[in-house]
Amino acid sequence: MGEESAMEKPHRYPLIFNPKARSQKGERMLRFLMAHANRFAMYATNYAGEARELAARFANEGEPVVIAAGGDGTLNEVVNGLAGSKTILGVLPAGTMNVFAREMGIPFDSLEKAFLVIERGFVKDVDLFEANGAPFVQMAGVGFDALVIEETTWESKKMLGPLAYLLAGVKVLGEKPPKIEVICPDGRREEGVAVLAGNGALYGGPFKFFRNASNHDSKLDVLVYKESGYKLVLDSLRGLATGGIDLMASTTYFQTEEFTVKSDREVPVQVDGELAGRFTEIHFVESANRLRVIAPEEPLIGGFADTMKSLLHWPRQTAEVSTAKTS
Repeated sequence: MGEESAMEKPHRYPLIFNPKARSQKGERMLRFLMAHANRFAMYATNYAGEARELAARFANEGEPVVIAAGGDGTLNEVVNGLAGSKTILGVLPAGTMNVFAREMGIPFDSLEKAFLVIERGFVKDVDLFEANGAPFVQMAGVGFDALVIEETTWESKKMLGPLAYLLAGVKVLGEKPPKIEVICPDGRREEGVAVLAGNGALYGGPFKFFRNASNHDSKLDVLVYKESGYKLVLDSLRGLATGGIDLMASTTYFQTEEFTVKSDREVPVQVDGELAGRFTEIHFVESANRLRVIAPEEPLIGGFADTMKSLLHWPRQTAEVSTAKTS
């Protein structure tokens, strides 16, 4: 046997991407993939849900690593497909927000650097939660923010980027909010108009909404908004600038292992920035298995929000912890 044929062939990572991503970042990603095509077995999706199907197939076939290349939508589908498996997730971020990549410290502005992280192969186990059975790894929302996502079109995101969400938010500001109740296993009850749940600290990009969140503590950080309309938006913007929505008296902030949301009417629910549907009751609970993710050993998060927080020195509410488990 010749020396060349005896050499071990380099592994090709199964890589799932959306070829219809025509933003500047999407085009940059496609150029990167073509330049490194000998390192990947590339699978371009043809329809919504196919990334989940492909990821599940690779997991069932025993692939050690599957790469999600693209934005949070592609990532969410791949996470759904890998949920419950031992297959490790690799991330090449090329979306509008790239919230999970930022959370994990994965370079979101350089695909070359992000791929180096994958090549180094350091693996972290991350909590995985579900909202009515829909897995999410970063955050979820009930009410206002999900409604904004519901109203934001793909075309507007392509043209305007993050500004598209702001315009959709203005559009839905005048709508009458639902009456929502949050119920924890230990008997705690909170009333409000919208709910955010963070598995990680970041929300909406680099902003640290959930100051006590850890994605390996089996808890969700929960923010319950008490007021709607412009008050909700102004408090959100104020929180974005200062590093925590819990600074505002119009919110309640606590940690819990699971909880249920009940609404007086059907409300939209988003998981990791993707719509999960409309429900009158939503149960949040940790999945049976954690998600294995390739990430840097020492992630850096916070950025602008942490800088503003240190400059302003605003007082913070103490997070309350609700840890009772159901039998």
